Amino acid sequence: MSKVKLIARRTAVVLVPFLTGVGVALTLFACCCPGRLARDQAPEPVPAPPIGAVHFNEPEDAAPSAHTQAEMHNVSFHVDQTIALKIYSLRGEFFDKAEGHPLNFDDKKSFIVKIFKGRIGVSGRALTDLLNHYVFNYQGAPLKGLVISVHEGRLVQQGIMHKLVDIPFEMTADVSVTDDGWMRIHPIDIKICNINGELLMKAFGISLDEILKKLPAGVRVEKNDLLINATSILPPPVIQGQLRDVELHEDELVQIFDNGAAAAALDPPEPAEKNWMFFRDGTLRMGKLYFVRADMQVVDTDPRDLFDFFVDYYNNQLVQGFTRNQPDYGLKVFMRDFEDLGKPRQPGERLPPD
Repeated sequence: MSKVKLIARRTAVVLVPFLTGVGVALTLFACCCPGRLARDQAPEPVPAPPIGAVHFNEPEDAAPSAHTQAEMHNVSFHVDQTIALKIYSLRGEFFDKAEGHPLNFDDKKSFIVKIFKGRIGVSGRALTDLLNHYVFNYQGAPLKGLVISVHEGRLVQQGIMHKLVDIPFEMTADVSVTDDGWMRIHPIDIKICNINGELLMKAFGISLDEILKKLPAGVRVEKNDLLINATSILPPPVIQGQLRDVELHEDELVQIFDNGAAAAALDPPEPAEKNWMFFRDGTLRMGKLYFVRADMQVVDTDPRDLFDFFVDYYNNQLVQGFTRNQPDYGLKVFMRDFEDLGKPRQPGERLPPD
């Protein structure tokens, strides 16, 4: 028997008697407290559960019958302590790399995020850390000490180019998207040691692709253009999506994803929330919990800024938040922002009910 099935069976064995015990306890409480019922007159009849008995008959119920559909709005989605993707909108799905396994939030290396449509921003600071800590963090990397900024609709890169010796450079570039979904960074001004780099390279008859050898996966050079696969250079979880366009705002590069698939909005139970993630269908695993046929809306306790979420610390965010069960057995989860963990509650921040 697999570990997942064994855990699911044990969960079922514990859950059924627990629910039965709760039912017996409530019945005894009602019988022993006639004054309470008399004061309220006859109670309203309890409606039948809308989706049947709340228990698993078979451990196989924990195996997802479909991928988990996802929608997000105004979420700062961390892939690292300092690297966060500003998800202004996203419609997609989450699923385990092994078909038939639950989506496991405790192992971000085990699942895939597939973007159908999305609008995702990356700050200059996040781009700087991404390139230095992941993309060019290997022995013999041709670029190091990079500092990235976005200014007046252009991408500005400063750093060290290694070619026999370390050469300081600054490059101002236009950014576009190729037909196959790669970001094209096209230099319009290069300075090498504060000298006009374009003239210097022409004088010596060299191009950027001759200087930048030994590039990592997800990065390539065409003449003087640097091409980057925006999803493959990210740390886990694996993100899949078709990049269609980019916008450059002050200190932010916004990526527009669209794979052409028709995907309707998921219609969360409380769409009036400003910042939220909504997961529907499939099976979510979070620690000891298996959420079969998932129906979970996650919001932040402080809606005044983006919902700062880091899957590595989701349980810490849960511990300092609270949950509410919905009438249809769905779940509404309030999480504290990752950046607020361990800090005093902010004025206006939503608190757990008494």
